[in-house]
Amino acid sequence: MLEKVEEKKPWKGGGKKRRHPGEEGDGGESKRRGGGEEGEKGQGGGAKERLDALSVGYFRRVGDRLGEGFEDDEERVMFVENVLTEVKGKAALVAMDRTGSITLQRLLPLASPDQVGEVLAELGGESGSEFKTVSCDRCGGHIVESALRQMSRWTESSQKEPSATTEEEEEACGVLEAQVLSFSQVVRDNSAEFIKHTHGSHVVRTLLHVLAGCLGPPRTESRPGSKDRNAAPPLTDFEAPTSFWYELKSLTETLMNNVNVSVADAVASAVFQTMLTICHRKRPKLCKQLLKGVMEYLTTRSAAPGVSPLLVFLKDQASSRLIETVIQLSHKALLRDLYKNHLKGQLVNLALHPIANFPIQRLTAASANYKMFLRLFDELLQGVEAILAAGHMGVIVQLAESCAESGEKQGEMMQCLLQAFHCAEPGTRHASCLPLFMSLLTYEVYYHSDTAEGGIQTEVPLTSICYHGSRLVQALSKFKERSLLLNSLRSLTPADLLTLASDPAGSHVLQALITTSSDKGRGKILKRLEGLYVQMACSRLGSRVLEAVWNSASVSQRQSIAQELVLSETQLRSDQFARHVWAKFALSHFMNRRAHWQEIQTGQSKKRKLFSDILE
Repeated sequence: MLEKVEEKKPWKGGGKKRRHPGEEGDGGESKRRGGGEEGEKGQGGGAKERLDALSVGYFRRVGDRLGEGFEDDEERVMFVENVLTEVKGKAALVAMDRTGSITLQRLLPLASPDQVGEVLAELGGESGSEFKTVSCDRCGGHIVESALRQMSRWTESSQKEPSATTEEEEEACGVLEAQVLSFSQVVRDNSAEFIKHTHGSHVVRTLLHVLAGCLGPPRTESRPGSKDRNAAPPLTDFEAPTSFWYELKSLTETLMNNVNVSVADAVASAVFQTMLTICHRKRPKLCKQLLKGVMEYLTTRSAAPGVSPLLVFLKDQASSRLIETVIQLSHKALLRDLYKNHLKGQLVNLALHPIANFPIQRLTAASANYKMFLRLFDELLQGVEAILAAGHMGVIVQLAESCAESGEKQGEMMQCLLQAFHCAEPGTRHASCLPLFMSLLTYEVYYHSDTAEGGIQTEVPLTSICYHGSRLVQALSKFKERSLLLNSLRSLTPADLLTLASDPAGSHVLQALITTSSDKGRGKILKRLEGLYVQMACSRLGSRVLEAVWNSASVSQRQSIAQELVLSETQLRSDQFARHVWAKFALSHFMNRRAHWQEIQTGQSKKRKLFSDILE
């Protein structure tokens, strides 16, 4: 098997760089790793021992062979065993070499738990003292993480081979389990250095996941798109050994001794955020203790007389991120204490701060289902115009979303926004509210009017729909009373409606307003859209809106839409977007077997209504 690997040609181009998802401490990582493939200088500046050139070439070819796949399990097992034989005795050098690290990281998921345990044992040395050196290396840290993640497979052998004895299974998995516990002990002994280290902190975060019995996607995967960048990564649970239950508690207790580091250092703050999030998911009681401990530290530091120290931490980049996580995971009593004893009377000032406004958004979201939201709303309402002027639209959007979720203060929120955008008086300006909200422009700016009084409204094409404006209207569309928004929508010209349907942000607004309307209200909007369905179907975004409209429409409304679309059969069938609409709406069926098409649509409508009644 090794001979087959050795016959491969040298790997050209150096391979694909690993990218670290954008968390604190990762900035510029790909640039730093770009120069040099066979190892670099250590973090301390001194030259470190490198993997020899022959070995680097060998692991390049191993990487090539891994990319080809294996015909059967026997071939894979033999290949992995042969490569790990080459790794033995120089595991640390391989792990800390760029080429070796990438190859070994791809190999470990193919190895058995005991083989992974043996690699970890060599990386740690006899006493485990070498774990710190490898974990804090930009390449070695990935190997330790990958090895830790294989713990999720510790029960696979018993499922695949029922004939295996319990002793054999325990022996196979015991090696890896013992090494994970040994590594955790090293982290506890050097916790301050680990959590502050750019690379070591990521290994600690993976360790916390493994000890708790859940895993997120590996860091080697490409960065998510902008739409998903702020979303929490999906976690997969697995059954962890009993020993990990106790070790997690010991590790969190040790980390809590360094809470002072977490509020001052962005990298350490990210470790604490992971710790709290994981414990909230897997160990709720432990999470409550940790949240209480963090808040006690933050609220008992020395500050100016009569001023809560929390106000200082809220305005710091590192500690504010930690406070956001604390707020998101806190229970009712902790949130109430936070507001009553530290933030009451300060919300508007904090909402105007470039950093502190983000924790205020989290507090607004977390309090939506509690009575304290009413007091929080009344306080923030006083500064809505100032917050808008500061450009902190996230606060306003979250306030509207919390009103929609709680069902409270919706009328006051709408009236406040009308006044803030100068379209409350006279009443004729209400019809302009939708374009103003979506563009986040006041009436005078949008219509180029010099005076705030009366004046003749000139028709202005719908332009400058922005992300936060779209989010705001989507939140308002969930209010119980939406007549102002719907009347404003119906006052738009056909050209504006087409612009709205084809805009990246505006299309979500139109979809929200149509799908949340009653059958009667939806019918009025669809009446305004008549004559635009073909153009919407031929638009990348408009076609998606049209599909959403179709899914929420009644049978008679679907029939009207289909009637208009079939008149442009040739155009729709040849368009890259519209052809999908043609197929999903079964328009060929509509043309040739209309009675059967209507019967199918009626059945789907009844089924949809039945499920909506059950969900409600």
